[in-house]
Amino acid sequence: MAEPRTFMDKIFLVLKGLVMGAANKVPGVSGGIVAFVGGFYEEFIYSLQKINFKAFKLLINGRFKSFYRYINGQFLTLLIFGMLVSYFSVSKLLDYFLEKKELYVWAAFFGMIIGSIYYISKDFEHWNKKTIGFGLLGFVIGISISFLSPAAQNENLWFIFFCGMVSVSGMTLPGLSGSFILILLGNYVLLLVDSVNALYDTLAELLEGNIGFLQNPERLNTLKILAVFTLGSASGLITLSHFLSYVLKHYKHLTTAVIIGFITGSLGVVWPWKRTIFKTDSLGQVLFDSNGNEVVTNYKQYFPDLAKIETLWAVFFIILGIGILIGLEWYGQKRKQK
Repeated sequence: MAEPRTFMDKIFLVLKGLVMGAANKVPGVSGGIVAFVGGFYEEFIYSLQKINFKAFKLLINGRFKSFYRYINGQFLTLLIFGMLVSYFSVSKLLDYFLEKKELYVWAAFFGMIIGSIYYISKDFEHWNKKTIGFGLLGFVIGISISFLSPAAQNENLWFIFFCGMVSVSGMTLPGLSGSFILILLGNYVLLLVDSVNALYDTLAELLEGNIGFLQNPERLNTLKILAVFTLGSASGLITLSHFLSYVLKHYKHLTTAVIIGFITGSLGVVWPWKRTIFKTDSLGQVLFDSNGNEVVTNYKQYFPDLAKIETLWAVFFIILGIGILIGLEWYGQKRKQK
C-alpha cells in the first residue's frame, strides 16, 4: 500500500497540475513532459487506467469511497484541480506574455524541453540497436509534425469530439503537443480560446445572478461545442491511458526510447525564432475566420541575428529554462535523500 501523502505533497501535486495545465495550452509544449519530469507520469497513466467497467460498477452501486480509492481519487482530484485553476489563471497570464514577449516565452520553453530531454535520458541505460531504432522513429515523427500545415476551422460536432480525443495526447504522450495538434486541425482558437473564454464569461455572469447568456445563441453554441470537446477529451484520455499502461508495462524501455526521440524531434515546433504565416487573398490581405481571428497557415523558422540584443535575451531565457529543469532534478534528488 502506498504511503499517505503529506500536506506538502498535496500542495506540490496541485502546483504540478497548474504547470501541466499551462503547458497543455501552449502550442508545441506537452503537458506529458511535465508529468514525466515531475515523476508522476506512470502514476497518472495507471490512475486513468482504473477508470474502467469495475470503477463504474462501484459508482453505480453507491460505493463511492471504494470508487475513490480504486481510481486513486486523491491523486487525480488534486492534479485535475490544478489544471482547471491553470486554465483560468496561469494560462491567462501565459496568453498575455505570448502576446507581449512571444520570443522569450518560446525560448524559455525551448530551454525547458532541452532540460527535460537531459532529465529523461540521463538515467536511461538501455540503449541498443532496437531502442536506438525506436528512438530515431520517435525523432522522425516528432520533427515531421512541425512541417504540417493547419486545416480550416470546422464546427461539426463529430469533428469536435475527434479533436477532443486527439488533443489529450499532449497530456498522455510526452513531446506531443495537444495544442499544436488542434492548430493543425484548425480548431485551436475555437476550442482553447473562444470556448474557454465563453465558459469563463458564463461562470462570471452566473456568480452575479445573471442568466442573460441563455438568450445568446452564439454563446450557447460555443458552450455546446465546449461540452462535446470535453466529452471527447475524457473519452480519449481514458482510451489512450489503457493503451499506454499496456505498453509501459510490456515495452517500457522501447516506449522510453520513443518518448526521448519524440521530445527531441518536437524541438522544431517550439524553435523560438519563427514567424507566423497567415492566410491571405489574391491581393495579399490577411483573411479572418468567422470569429474575427487571423487564419494561421503555418510557421516559418529562421536563424536569429546574433548581433541583436533580443537574441541574447532569448538565449538567456533558453539557459534559464534548462536551469529550471536542472533545479527541479536537484530538488527531487534532495527530497529522496531525506
